[in-house]
Amino acid sequence: MMVNSIRGEIAAELDGKLYRLCLTLGALASLEEKLEANSLAALGERFSSGKVRSDDLIKVITAGLFGGGNELSEAEVSQMRVDGGVSGYVEIAARLLEAAFTPVTEREDD
Repeated sequence: MMVNSIRGEIAAELDGKLYRLCLTLGALASLEEKLEANSLAALGERFSSGKVRSDDLIKVITAGLFGGGNELSEAEVSQMRVDGGVSGYVEIAARLLEAAFTPVTEREDD
C-alpha cells in the first residue's frame, strides 16, 4: 500500500489487513472533542506526557482510520488485533501522531 507521508499518512496492519491512516483536520477535531482537549497543543501535550489510556489509543487509531477513508467504529477497533499487543497499538498511535504533528522537513522517513 502506498501512503503519502507529506499528507501525514501511515500504513498499519490491524487484524491482518493493511490500512491507510491519517489524522486529517476533521479527524483531529473529532479527537479533540472526544478527548476533551481544548486545543491541538493540549492534544499534543496529552500524548507527549506518556500518560496514555487504552481508550485514548482506540480513539486515536479510530480517528486515523476515519481520516484514511476507513469507516470503522471505536467498538470495531477495540476488537482488532495487532502484532506486538499493547506495544503494537502504542506504536501505531505514536507513528500517527508523529506524522500529524511533525513538519515534513523534520521527518526521518522522507
